[in-house]
Amino acid sequence: QVQLVESGGGLVQPGGSLRLSCLASGIVFRLYDMGWYRQAPGKQRELVAVITRGGSTNYADSVKGRFTISRDNARKTVDLQMNSLKAEDTAVYYCHATIPTVKAYWGQGTQVTVSS
Repeated sequence: QVQLVESGGGLVQPGGSLRLSCLASGIVFRLYDMGWYRQAPGKQRELVAVITRGGSTNYADSVKGRFTISRDNARKTVDLQMNSLKAEDTAVYYCHATIPTVKAYWGQGTQVTVSS
């Protein structure tokens, strides 16, 4: 059974930081591209950051320079370090694992709220 379990969400003030973590089980983690997506109320789910199985990264323009994605194949985790958080970063953040065109899995999501 495949599971992607996110942790690290919460309430933070504007300008603060949070670190999200996703623990994967039931997959051969090193073969998957891993990503973080988010969905704000009333909006479509959007890509935040992705790290390929080869270690290449890509970020949404809105988070470049503020967020960093990383992975640990031995621990089967993918993290998202979020700095200089803004109110518009408020959303449910989802972990995503994919072998492109073959299979994909989603986590249940973790809420991030940026508010004073």
